[in-house]
Amino acid sequence: MPSVKPSATKLPEGYKPSESEEFMCERQKLYFAQLLQAWKDELLNESRQTITNMQTDSLAHADVADRASSETDRSLELRASDRQRKLVAKIDSALRRIEDDTFGYCEETGEPISLARLEARPIATLSLDAQERHEREERIRR
Repeated sequence: MPSVKPSATKLPEGYKPSESEEFMCERQKLYFAQLLQAWKDELLNESRQTITNMQTDSLAHADVADRASSETDRSLELRASDRQRKLVAKIDSALRRIEDDTFGYCEETGEPISLARLEARPIATLSLDAQERHEREERIRR
């Protein structure tokens, strides 16, 4: 598991990254590392709860309709769990990018990704323009 250790150890209460700061300064890296780690912890806790629920939920229903409903619920939980697993991998990748100082920069252009975009989607690897180009190309290929 990646461990982020920017030199700043504590952020001021209510800190939000600002355009007036140097892009991806230690404070911003720490802010995003904490944001990503909290998100990851939340997903892992939800995953543990799902596993616990699935283990305790009995599939021995006498009624065929109840059994079918339980199987459908179980299938949905497994799909959601798989999506969460993939998201945790993306969060780990973002934490590694913070460590190697590539976080916040577009993989295509090398330009900074806007702070607003990173706030909304901290696992983003493309700037908004590059992402839109990518989605247009994808639609054309379909």
